Amino acid sequence: MRIISGRLRKSWVVQYRRAGASRRLLLGSADVLSAEQARNAARKALAEIALGRDPQQERRDRRDRDKVTLRAVVAEYIAAKQDELRPHTVREITRYLTAPPYFGALFGAPIDTVTRRDVALRLAAIIRERGPIVASKARAALSAVFVWAMRMGIAEHNVVIGTQEPKGGTPRERVLSDDELRRVWLACGDDDYGRIIRLLILLGQRRQEIGGMAWSELDLESPQSSWRLPAERSKNARPHVLPLLPTAVAIIRGVPRMASRTRLFGMHAACGFAGWDKGKRALHARSGVTGWTPHDLRRTLSTRLHDMGVAPHIVEAVLNHRSGHRSGVAGVYNRATYEREIRAALAMWEDYIRALLDGSERKVVSFPQQSA
Repeated sequence: MRIISGRLRKSWVVQYRRAGASRRLLLGSADVLSAEQARNAARKALAEIALGRDPQQERRDRRDRDKVTLRAVVAEYIAAKQDELRPHTVREITRYLTAPPYFGALFGAPIDTVTRRDVALRLAAIIRERGPIVASKARAALSAVFVWAMRMGIAEHNVVIGTQEPKGGTPRERVLSDDELRRVWLACGDDDYGRIIRLLILLGQRRQEIGGMAWSELDLESPQSSWRLPAERSKNARPHVLPLLPTAVAIIRGVPRMASRTRLFGMHAACGFAGWDKGKRALHARSGVTGWTPHDLRRTLSTRLHDMGVAPHIVEAVLNHRSGHRSGVAGVYNRATYEREIRAALAMWEDYIRALLDGSERKVVSFPQQSA
């Protein structure tokens, strides 16, 4: 019998011994179960006990496991990865793991009750709503959570294994034409997004690298201005020093400097610019140039520099790529920074953009191909 809300409640229990101790297993309320139903439940419980099971302990274990929800495990995983991954990567996996459109519907479930079918259904929904590329990234993020949970003894299986692996899509090949570059440049507003796009055109770096640019990374007072991208913000985890030519310096000097933030762009100093989708829609509408992404500007710069005769290893150095002449054994022995050649290539590119904008002839001529 138990007292609940001031009232005496009768319950059916079965008492048994386990490991030398007396235990009681609650069968149910006497208001719900008849005597005959309670006897049947007791016989079933005693049969399980005779086979070596401990129903009472199993209930306690189940209550404990129910507290370990997917939401709790994801939170632990993200916290554990804060010091291992770059901030941009942490933000990306956090979005794929916690945003409602992805796996939010499974968050309330204990991790040991999440099934392969649950994950497969969510992946199918993500493919319909967001496309296969996003679904592929979300799937990889969730799989990493289960791998980590297995290593920590939290999960027994990785239920992502065996689910549909969305096709990552074909690599983008979009290169903007000269006319499109001109229209995009002229349509850029005097705001954060407009300045970022122009810097992307001039410098060819990744959008998050420029969107998160900090004042402390810039040297605008030296005779030759430069931007030092730290290793923790670059995709390949290597620092990158890039010369800043007059047009880029003018854009940066035009950014209002606020004492409340360390980044040039965005209102939140911790991550920099975040309004990519809104800015993209507005710029597409103003310029009339659609079907391109900020990363396509990086590909456009690379393509044009190659067209102008810049050696491939110099273009790679501009882009901070660690492939080709800088990979494998060649990369071990070749530690050159190509500072002079990078500056010359970007000067030629700046002059190319200037000529597109005002219709004048270029002042810097293409230099011949060089060997690595």
